[in-house]
Amino acid sequence: MRNPLLDFSGLPRFEAIRNEDITPAIDELLRDCRVVLETARKATISPNWQDFVQPMVDVNERLARAWGQIAHLNAVVNTAELREIYNTNLPHITQYYAELSQDPVLFAKFRQMHESPEFNNLSQARKKIIENQLRDFRLGGAELPSADKVRFMQIQEELSALSAKFSDHLLDATNAFSLLIEREEQLAGIPEDVLEAARQAAQGDPAITTSGWKFTLHAPSYLPVMQYAHNRELRERMYRAYATRASELETLAEGETSRNNMPLIQQILRLRQEEARLLGYDCYAQVSLASKMAQTPQQILDFLNELAAKAKPYAVRDLAQLKQFATDKLKLNDLKAWDIAYVSEKLRIECYAFSDQEVKQYFPENKVLPGMFKLVESLYGIRIQEAGQPAQRWHETVKFFDIVDSKGEIIGQFYLDLYARPGKRGGAWMDDAITRRRIEVPEIGRSEIQTPVAYLTCNFSTPVTMGGHLRPALFTHDEVITLFHEFGHGLHHLLTQIDELGVSGINGVEWDAVELPSQFMENFCWEWEVLQDMTAHVESGLPLPRALFDKILAARNFQSGLQTLRQIEFALFDMHLHTDFDPEGSQTVLQQLDKIRRQVAVIIPPEFNRFPNSFAHIFAGGYAAGYYSYKWAEVLSADAYSMFEENGAGQVINQQTGARFWNEILAVGGSRSALESFIAFRGREPNIDALLRHHGMAN
Repeated sequence: MRNPLLDFSGLPRFEAIRNEDITPAIDELLRDCRVVLETARKATISPNWQDFVQPMVDVNERLARAWGQIAHLNAVVNTAELREIYNTNLPHITQYYAELSQDPVLFAKFRQMHESPEFNNLSQARKKIIENQLRDFRLGGAELPSADKVRFMQIQEELSALSAKFSDHLLDATNAFSLLIEREEQLAGIPEDVLEAARQAAQGDPAITTSGWKFTLHAPSYLPVMQYAHNRELRERMYRAYATRASELETLAEGETSRNNMPLIQQILRLRQEEARLLGYDCYAQVSLASKMAQTPQQILDFLNELAAKAKPYAVRDLAQLKQFATDKLKLNDLKAWDIAYVSEKLRIECYAFSDQEVKQYFPENKVLPGMFKLVESLYGIRIQEAGQPAQRWHETVKFFDIVDSKGEIIGQFYLDLYARPGKRGGAWMDDAITRRRIEVPEIGRSEIQTPVAYLTCNFSTPVTMGGHLRPALFTHDEVITLFHEFGHGLHHLLTQIDELGVSGINGVEWDAVELPSQFMENFCWEWEVLQDMTAHVESGLPLPRALFDKILAARNFQSGLQTLRQIEFALFDMHLHTDFDPEGSQTVLQQLDKIRRQVAVIIPPEFNRFPNSFAHIFAGGYAAGYYSYKWAEVLSADAYSMFEENGAGQVINQQTGARFWNEILAVGGSRSALESFIAFRGREPNIDALLRHHGMAN
């Protein structure tokens, strides 16, 4: 049977992929790519879209789709063997893209296309692709002298390997820790469903021979302990393990080698700085911003510091309230880091007379998903349903859905992988499996639209057997927000109307605007007209009471000052690391973080906290000198959502406004600048007022 990674006739064949398929497939695809590139280089006719660009688009897409399946499996069903094969092939992939971005002949031909009279006859999307390509050639080192090109390529390969190793260390450190509790009295306060999941985890672990409860550092296990456990010592043990993951302070089992990520961080920062200097930039942040909305690092620093100045008084108030409550009501005179989530939950109950656990009972998966789908269907006039045709999955719990338009035609499909499990990277994300584009089908003598497909991945609690019955997974309100966030990313990919691969969906969208559709979706989680259709108590089946919703809404900005400052702290840390931090200097990464905390934070973590060692967004993701994007895009998303709010109370689900959002934001992908798209939707440039209002910080 043909290698499943070389079959692009339909959906990925996950159940057929074997580890031994990977290297032969990548080798063959890389050979194909290089043949097409060599043909393009040697062509003597003037470069045009059909003969020059399109063959490269076609062959590179096949490589990207195959490698995307491998990378996805490495993230969601990671094994030692798969990881080794992935890391063996990663340098070959990195080298190919580095060679492509430096190719002087191809660069010259793209420049020739851009300067030719025919350029003006191209579609807007194709013009944007060529302009992006020229920018990427420059950022890829195409204009460097030969010796510098060699070094630049070495840097790309080293950075790719270091980032993969960072991610591996973090996953291994998270998986390595577990804590068995054998005495029930030590678990007071922890919700029943969490305890049941911990008990079943202990029973399912062959290394555990006694009865008890097994807790891990995966979010569905870790977070409820920190939020609800009365046992302060238990909270401290869990916090220490979490805060020292992949660091020199991590406790290693006998025979384990160090997973300390700090040496990797130092090397990553050195290489990024060297890359920037080779390209003629002062710092890596300038390289990062060359393809974003923001123009300069200083513009970002000013934005973050201005927002910090507005948020800090609210954060100071939040902390003072927390400390006072801890002292007066809980007799905790010395508030520690492992107390904050616990005391905050108690304070929430005191102030608003509800707990996260109470709310969670009203958000079972079998109501939340249909409710979210109903919202999107109402906004955009589409239908979401279980896929009519089966799809191969990488895990038995994965679901697969169709998005159908008003004509009954499938316009998008997505996989939904909701639950945390060993071997799965933490966090939540959307990734593309297949991107919409127009493809020629010689067999039928015409072109067709390729249906886009997305992966939506979360790490929520699994369904638990309670009283002999399998109960659906229950989501906290924060987890519902996370689900909406990732679905917003998914819709950006799936509802595109652009047929050119390079700017279809999220492709070509400035990184600091790519969070707009995701954060936009979060706002609906605070609307009664949305929540009343997606809640039912897991026991009684009764919908969320309006009185409880009003309490949730009243608590929307509970500790928003602290939460806002925390995100600004991370963003400033990232931006300064890539702007004015010297990796060769005397100041350490931890000292840089401490300096920023002294400037903006009101809660200072304990000395042993090693947050940078798990900051995968900037060291193993795409957010280097870009973490500010969350706050930057939140300005855009809050302002965009305010247009829905202007329809009036109880009228935010408005199909006319939804159609406009689809047409001007989601549909256009990266075919024009994000600012142009925002202005086309909102009728003006964005402002910060709606964001401050949503966070309760308006004057």
